[in-house]
Amino acid sequence: MSTGGLQVQVFGTRACADTRKALRFFAERRVRTHFVDLKKRAASPGELRRFVHRFGWEALVDRNAKRFRSLGLHTALYGPERWVEILAEEPAVLRTPLARCGPKLSIGYAPDAWSEWVGR
Repeated sequence: MSTGGLQVQVFGTRACADTRKALRFFAERRVRTHFVDLKKRAASPGELRRFVHRFGWEALVDRNAKRFRSLGLHTALYGPERWVEILAEEPAVLRTPLARCGPKLSIGYAPDAWSEWVGR
């Protein structure tokens, strides 16, 4: 069964288990995906702003990431725009996967949201 013209954009890394789960979820449902490997190409600030506007910058930050603490971000007091810049420059601090299907967005492992997108 095909899902028509539905296409999902997934931002993450191959090393991230949740990103691999997201890619497998859509592949099993024959949904076309455009994977953006954040180790090869960072998400644009404009793309990240979509997620910040919907969820807030706090939802995008992986406070458990080794890179988060090594950069000293655990003591940072930045505004949302500075966080967007940091997340664009340091994708290892992002909570992944970030998924987008048109105006619909998700952060992290979100099979319930993805099921709504594909109608199952």
